[in-house]
Amino acid sequence: MLLQLVFILVLVGALVAAVVRFRGARGGAPMVAPESGMLYVTGVSPRPDATGEQYVTLSGSISGPTVVAHEVYGRFAWDVNQWPSIGDRIPVTYPSGKPDHWQLAHPGVRPYFGSRQQRDQGN
Repeated sequence: MLLQLVFILVLVGALVAAVVRFRGARGGAPMVAPESGMLYVTGVSPRPDATGEQYVTLSGSISGPTVVAHEVYGRFAWDVNQWPSIGDRIPVTYPSGKPDHWQLAHPGVRPYFGSRQQRDQGN
């Protein structure tokens, strides 16, 4: 009986941990005390011939109040009409002291994962 109770508690704990981890990965928890900085773009994938939203890979360095030239890269869904180029300075936010968890603050961008698919308006 005691062994069964312990097993059930371990399963419940694992389930709770999985839910918390999943919510954190999806941006469920707000960023605590975010800092603002700038991403200086040093590398960008080529602009595709397609229209609308396409994937772009950016590399560069983030500078902010507590960070100086921290090298980062990321992949994003980006509007082709606002495609970035080398030398651009793009505003970013990141948790205090954790510049590896940066997020872009640009009107033409959405995170790579969880990107919303464009739907046909005719249906």
